Amino acid sequence: MDFVSFLIQILNSLQYGLLLFLVASGLTLVFGIMGIINLAHGSFYMIGAYMAFALTSATGNLMLAIVLGIPLAFAFGALLEKLLFVHLYKRDHLQQVLLTYGLILIFEELRSLTMGDDVHGVDIPALFSASIQLSDTLSYPVYRIVISVVCVALAAGLWWLMQRTRLGMMIRAGSHNREMVQALGVNIDLLYRNVFALGVALAALAGMLAAPVSSVYPGMGGNVLIISFVVVVIGGIGSVWGALVAALLVGFTDTFGKVLVPEFAGLGVYLVMAVVLLWRPEGIFKKG
Repeated sequence: MDFVSFLIQILNSLQYGLLLFLVASGLTLVFGIMGIINLAHGSFYMIGAYMAFALTSATGNLMLAIVLGIPLAFAFGALLEKLLFVHLYKRDHLQQVLLTYGLILIFEELRSLTMGDDVHGVDIPALFSASIQLSDTLSYPVYRIVISVVCVALAAGLWWLMQRTRLGMMIRAGSHNREMVQALGVNIDLLYRNVFALGVALAALAGMLAAPVSSVYPGMGGNVLIISFVVVVIGGIGSVWGALVAALLVGFTDTFGKVLVPEFAGLGVYLVMAVVLLWRPEGIFKKG
């Protein structure tokens, strides 16, 4: 592997890892902070991708589709929490699994009825359709760099929200003692609704950003869900910073595994998870 090819794989690893962080950060908020095992989280990624396809087809511009799609995803998440998930906070994990698995089936059937079972493509915005020439024969798409920059900005914003704002302080306190925070006058129901909606919006945004790169196809949320749970477990349940580190670790492992040892690439991520759990059973970072 020459230097240019190595550089391209580094960039691919960063882009994949950062995009994976967007999905996993929403999952770690819902799973780690709210205590909900949400198997439908990958479906929100799929919904975001299909929203990008539908809204881009209607508006002719992916960036406008994303601007419209984010508040729609947030509102959809808030509605789901109010109607369904609010009843799960004091239920055992089995009931959470049953409900969220049922949502997967519902979302897949609705997707099939409304969008069909074909594979769809989403055009990259003309502003980001160019490529950076790295050698005489190799180039790198500008849009992939844009994805990485957006994800880094969102990671910084999420860290600032959780660690430097009053809202983040209430979220962290509510994850440790819901009743005490409520007794102090915080509307914990509204707080949890916004956290859940934020998790849904992050997953949907990841799907919208990934749509031009990975295409839009049935069942695309399944693999994302599995790998996102791996990221959450490696990083530490409830730790946003841990989700970022773990997502980058998974991104590099998966990308270079497919290049260097393709026959064992599928095992690499799970071997990393096993090693991390043997070293630190609570994950790289504790809940924070």
